Amino acid sequence: MTVEETIDKLVQLKLPHMASALRAELARAAGSALSVEECVGLMVDREWTERENRRVGRRIKDAKLGMQACVEDLWCDPTRGLDKSVMRGLGTCGWVRAKQNVIIIGMTGTGKSYVGAALAESACRRGYRALRVRVPRLLQDLAIARADGSYGAALSRLAKLDVLVLDDLLIAPMKDTERRDLLEVLEDRYDQRSTVVTSQVPTKSWHEMLADPTVADAICDRLVHNAHVLSLKGPSLRKKKGLGERNTDEKG
Repeated sequence: MTVEETIDKLVQLKLPHMASALRAELARAAGSALSVEECVGLMVDREWTERENRRVGRRIKDAKLGMQACVEDLWCDPTRGLDKSVMRGLGTCGWVRAKQNVIIIGMTGTGKSYVGAALAESACRRGYRALRVRVPRLLQDLAIARADGSYGAALSRLAKLDVLVLDDLLIAPMKDTERRDLLEVLEDRYDQRSTVVTSQVPTKSWHEMLADPTVADAICDRLVHNAHVLSLKGPSLRKKKGLGERNTDEKG
C-alpha cells in the first residue's frame, strides 16, 4: 500500500487530521530521528486535539452565552469585589464537580452577566454542558411549554445541564406560576447539577421580592445554602467604557 493510499483511507475513515499530520511528518521525515511510535503518537494527538476543539466549540455554541467571555480575561480587583485567587479556583470547575452553585450580585452594568458567562465557558472547556438564559425568557418559555404540552420535556432538558446560568433573577416581580416554575427547575437540579444566578437584588432581600414565604424558603434553600456568593461593586462598566475611562477588551 502506498503512502497516498494510506492517507486516502485515513480521510475515508474520517480521520482527516491524522492524514494531515502524516503528510506533514513525511514531508520533513527524511533523515528524521522520530521512531514509528513517535510518528503514530503525533498523528493520534493531532486528531484527538482537533476533535476535542470541535467538541468544545459545539458546547460553547450550545450554551448560548451571548458574548465572548472567559475567566482568564476577568478584571479582578478587590475594589470591584472579584478576588483573583477566588476566580482562579472557580475557573477549575471544582464547584461543578461538587454540585455547588454560584450567585453573582451587583448593580446593573457591574459585569454580572459576563462573570456568569465566563464560568459557563470554563465549564464547557472542561467537558460540561451549559446554558445561559435570562430568567424572564426562561419563565416565558416554560409558560409556552405548559400550554403546548411540552412542559415536562422542557424541565427534563434543563435538569440534564451540568451548568445552568439564570441571568437577571428578580429583575421584575414574579407571578405565582412563575415562582413555582422556577422552583421546579431548581428542585430538579438541587444536589444534582450546578446553577449560576445573577441578580441585582441581594440574597437577604430575595424572600421579600419572591413574596410567597413558602416558595421563597424553598427557592432560597436550593440556591443560597450551597453557593459561592460574589458581590460585585463599583460603577457601571458600560458607562465607564462609554466615557472611555477604561481601555480594555474585557466586557465583565
